[in-house]
Amino acid sequence: MPRLKLQPLENYPFETVCRVRVTDLNYGAHLANHALAGLLHQARVELLAQLGFAELNLGDEATGLTMIDLCVQFEAEGFLGDELTIRSAFVEVKGTTFRICNEVRRTDTRIALAETGFAGFDYVKRKPVRLPEAFVEKIRIC
Repeated sequence: MPRLKLQPLENYPFETVCRVRVTDLNYGAHLANHALAGLLHQARVELLAQLGFAELNLGDEATGLTMIDLCVQFEAEGFLGDELTIRSAFVEVKGTTFRICNEVRRTDTRIALAETGFAGFDYVKRKPVRLPEAFVEKIRIC
């Protein structure tokens, strides 16, 4: 199987900082892959909040998000206490789906590139739905 080849973006309009905790380490004493997924989740929650949304409320109180894929390309190790800057950008915004590209850095070292795909989801009806137009318009300009 060929290795993933994610490419960094020129511009990431959003960023947040997370610290690597002892519970984020694996047996190799570096940042675990499942922990990075959790840090990306935290960054996404903060990003949506900056825009006035939440994962379970994209502005119409009926539409939330569900993750449809996650790709991570590690480039360096992260260690206990590292302050990681997670930079984010919306891409491929469509009527029902979008992607978030992330760059994870420790000062001048890129730790990882990551890309997550999302679809609108109605958690009451338990089915995919279109993203609210106001949400789509707002993330398209970011």
